[in-house]
Amino acid sequence: MPADLANLPRTIWWDVDAKDKVPGVYLIDQTRLPLTGDILCCRTLEGLEIAVKTLAVRGAPALGVAAAMGVALWSENEFSGTTVEEWLSGVDAAAARIGTARPTAVNLAWGAEQARQCARAAAAAAAAAPGDAPGAGLQAARQALVAFARQMAADDEATCRAIGAAGRAILPKDARILTHCNAGSLGTAYFGTVGGVIYTGFDAGLVSHVWVDETRPLNQGGRLTAWEMLCAGIPSTLIADNMAASVMARGLVDLVLVGADRICVNGDTANKIGTLGVAILARHYHIPFYVCAPFSTIDPELPEGSGIPIEQRDPRELEGCIVSGTILPDDAASSQAFDLLTAQGLRHLQLKGGHQMSLERKGAAYAFDAWFKMTPAHVQVYNPAFDVTPAGLITGIVTERGVFAPGELAAALGDAPGGAPAVPGGAPGDAPAVPTPPAAADASAAPTPPGDADEATPRA
Repeated sequence: MPADLANLPRTIWWDVDAKDKVPGVYLIDQTRLPLTGDILCCRTLEGLEIAVKTLAVRGAPALGVAAAMGVALWSENEFSGTTVEEWLSGVDAAAARIGTARPTAVNLAWGAEQARQCARAAAAAAAAAPGDAPGAGLQAARQALVAFARQMAADDEATCRAIGAAGRAILPKDARILTHCNAGSLGTAYFGTVGGVIYTGFDAGLVSHVWVDETRPLNQGGRLTAWEMLCAGIPSTLIADNMAASVMARGLVDLVLVGADRICVNGDTANKIGTLGVAILARHYHIPFYVCAPFSTIDPELPEGSGIPIEQRDPRELEGCIVSGTILPDDAASSQAFDLLTAQGLRHLQLKGGHQMSLERKGAAYAFDAWFKMTPAHVQVYNPAFDVTPAGLITGIVTERGVFAPGELAAALGDAPGGAPAVPGGAPGDAPAVPTPPAAADASAAPTPPGDADEATPRA
């Protein structure tokens, strides 16, 4: 039986409201999954920037799409000028703003730059068209930017499916895979990088089980990957991060698949914190360790990993835990009490012990977001979002163009036009030979509820 992907939602998309005709970027609010499924609608660049910073949307490929859509969103809803020059200047500023919302994931800056280049090309094409009515060229350029951003989401899915096809070559029969964080469909526009390999391999009868690392401190594995595997019907088991060594030692893992937020020319790879430890364990236990990512995640400007900027997250992500849910009153008195609390809209409640809670009415129910402190007051916290795995610990890098050993990336970049693909989702080329696994002898504040971004609408 193939993977059941019908239950997996698209992560991010562009749409126009049927009532007021205002365009928006819609996305699954990943801070509230899996127990609460909200769709977040962002109508301003600032709203989408908040969604990026609070991890309502995350994952390098999805961030690239979000960046391009953010630039298009500014163009459609916030540009008030009348000339192409004003528009291009604003596009540049919008791209710079959204492209730097988070520092480590290279796709964010890449997607913003792709949108900026599209705008300039569209403006040049409009200027070359003779006989247009006043303002027609500007309008055509703005429409071209929206079309480009929407196409980027479609191209990202095509790229992920190509990564999945390329990844079949690395899977043994009845593969037992361990993965860290979430590089599934939720980390992309749709389908996923690691998820793409798992779903494609499962459909081919090559995947028997997935070990899901919980991935502290934000539990993207436990919340997101575990949910995806259940939705798709993939046999899987959730483990705490400190259990990975145990399942490897027992011979229960055949290979490790992880995503990437930035890959250097030499193959050094930044990914969610904890990935480096998994790679070291995999080397010790002679287990192949693969990175799955689109070519756009390779940074041609960074020769090796020491130059990767590592984002430091809010200490409260480690100091406590975030809980989201819905309260359904079971009697009239309870409803009246909650109505009173939420009569003025979102209500912030200060609790003893440093705990926090916000409450808001949603239809006949009441949605809450809470942060519960679990550590001593004034504890010192170190909370990097990513670590860098050296190329020497990586067996291969699975891309839409095939599987590359880390040492082959420089030549592969040189074969690409301009050193990198101009648009995501290019057709995969001939895959080079799958790299041989290395021999064993070689030896925060709690995120602001992203409903503040613009508007959160419960998913039907």
